[in-house]
Amino acid sequence: MIPLTLAELAAAVDGRLVGADGTATVTGTAEYDSRKIGPGGLFVAFVGAKVDGHDYAARAVEAGAVAVLGTREVPGVPMIVVADPLTAIAALARVSVRRLPDLTVVGVTGSSGKTSTKDLIGQLLARVGPTVAPPGSLNNELGHPHTVLRAGPQTRYLVLEKGARGPGHISYLCGIAPPTVGVVVNVGVAHIGEFGSVEGIAAAKGELVEALPADGLAVLNADDPLVRAMASRTAARVVLVGEAADADVRAEDVTLDERGRAAYTLVTPDGRYPVRLGLSGRHQVGNSLAAAAVARAAGLPDAELAAALGELRLVSTRRMDVFDRPDGVTVVDDSYNANPASTSAALRALAAMGKDRRTVAVLGFMAELGEQERSGHEQVGRLVAELQVDRLYVVGGSAAPIHEAATADPRWGGESVLVADQEAAVGRLRDELRAGDVVLVKGSRYQTWDVVDALRVTGGAPA
Repeated sequence: MIPLTLAELAAAVDGRLVGADGTATVTGTAEYDSRKIGPGGLFVAFVGAKVDGHDYAARAVEAGAVAVLGTREVPGVPMIVVADPLTAIAALARVSVRRLPDLTVVGVTGSSGKTSTKDLIGQLLARVGPTVAPPGSLNNELGHPHTVLRAGPQTRYLVLEKGARGPGHISYLCGIAPPTVGVVVNVGVAHIGEFGSVEGIAAAKGELVEALPADGLAVLNADDPLVRAMASRTAARVVLVGEAADADVRAEDVTLDERGRAAYTLVTPDGRYPVRLGLSGRHQVGNSLAAAAVARAAGLPDAELAAALGELRLVSTRRMDVFDRPDGVTVVDDSYNANPASTSAALRALAAMGKDRRTVAVLGFMAELGEQERSGHEQVGRLVAELQVDRLYVVGGSAAPIHEAATADPRWGGESVLVADQEAAVGRLRDELRAGDVVLVKGSRYQTWDVVDALRVTGGAPA
């Protein structure tokens, strides 16, 4: 965060100073978790359904906070009182970005893969200059400005993930920190229950490229027709990435090894370069190409870029995290979230890794699919059958259409079990896994990761 006096900060958020010295300066980070406050920080107190941040205001000051931003006075605590902390933190982020003229803001959106792509971009840009791209999916009205306030005077690149659950959400986030570079990974049916149609999702995701200036850069997935079409919606320069023959930055001759890691030839306007990724999943090819296009625009030479792509690693947790247990079982932890597109990508990675091994898929409910809830789950079930996954564990009654579609498919030759919950899935896996199995765990944030954590414990530490 840029240094600001409390007087400057209060003016930026239209707040009222109470019990505070206006010349005192915030030099640390802005945090809404009092446990993360350090010297010189600003604590933002929210009133939640179960916890009131104001109850932790004094503790935050004891930990080093210069002041507390909240909606009411707390006796003995230096305060900036505002009507709405969420609006205030957004306003503060806007002021911060305007005072960083050398900062390049990169926005990333998509129905799936945006967090991984953000992480890859951040790793590459860090080779060019100081970069802020924190792990996780801080992509909403709170996480977005919280990330923006991580940028300081030395920061040259700020990589922001942009999520949306309705029209106008991405436009709002772009208004907080106007992007110079926009990356659209794909358009799928994630959150279709909120948008009503895939076309509605595409319209919302395209708000990112519409926000770009004429001297900006739009990096678009050439292999997704709905993303490719966004070129007409931006005044910025467009770079197409993908495996399409006309992509400006593309991959050719893609192969996968026994860990599902891709190797390919990177083709740019300046040459051809061999790349071998250290990340599992063929979908990482497209993610890495998007990151490569951003890094090239930032000045990273192609030859250095090709080598750097091979050094990319996982940053955010529970996203295609592959580990081996001492008993010979390989586990793919992709349990953070799920939609039909991301689940399909994970299943294909499982199939690639499972050649000459027994493949096991543990799949949970996929949320926010609206009217496509049943068809989306059935689509995944049919793919399980197509890929000839050996054993399928479907967790919870809401996910039952995966089990029903897989077992009804004429290509199905494995065994499918519908279990009531994560505990039941863990019990079956403990009894039925054997050395050499490859296990994928995937679901929509309904503690499906409990299955992974149990597999870590029962199998010992990752090899």
